[in-house]
Amino acid sequence: MQPFRIHTGHAVPLDRSDVDTDQIVAASALRRIERTGFGRFLFADWRRDPSFVLNDPRFAGATIMITGPNFGCGSSREHAVWALEEAGFRAVVAPSFADIFRNNCLKVGLLPVVLPEPVIRTLLDAVAADAMLEITVDLEGRRVRGQGVDEPFAIDDFTRWRLLEGLDDIGLTLRHTDEISAFERTRPPRLPSLPRR
Repeated sequence: MQPFRIHTGHAVPLDRSDVDTDQIVAASALRRIERTGFGRFLFADWRRDPSFVLNDPRFAGATIMITGPNFGCGSSREHAVWALEEAGFRAVVAPSFADIFRNNCLKVGLLPVVLPEPVIRTLLDAVAADAMLEITVDLEGRRVRGQGVDEPFAIDDFTRWRLLEGLDDIGLTLRHTDEISAFERTRPPRLPSLPRR
């Protein structure tokens, strides 16, 4: 997982509420067994509309998504997060997130940031008016800055530390390789074990 510390980038204003995971990545795209290859399916149905914001060349290369409440609702598919990550997004800023979607984001290093609705409205309007506006998402300082906004956001200390260090669940486990190996050496041979390679 790529560490997240302080990220400054351009944003895309997805001014919609209750964006569900089936819209982020449709079920018809879930034929892959890998975790990659989903970026091209991001909002595929909505992209058929030429006026959809992600079709606007002004927002090409955006790395921050600013959106409405209850983002990521619907099914628990991880593919939605993988698609956002593969499309280059490092943070999604919204008034609220579906719990499972939020947890899936944190597992891969895509930072979900909750800010009050009036602040989101200020950011949405500012980015819609100026696509070159830069937004800073500062995990170290737990703040979002841009266009007159300097707003704190909440995140628990352990999750923040994991993101700062770039540690997913596997990375956390691998920090204890020596202890795991020592434990395995002391296990009685009558107990099941993984075959050695």
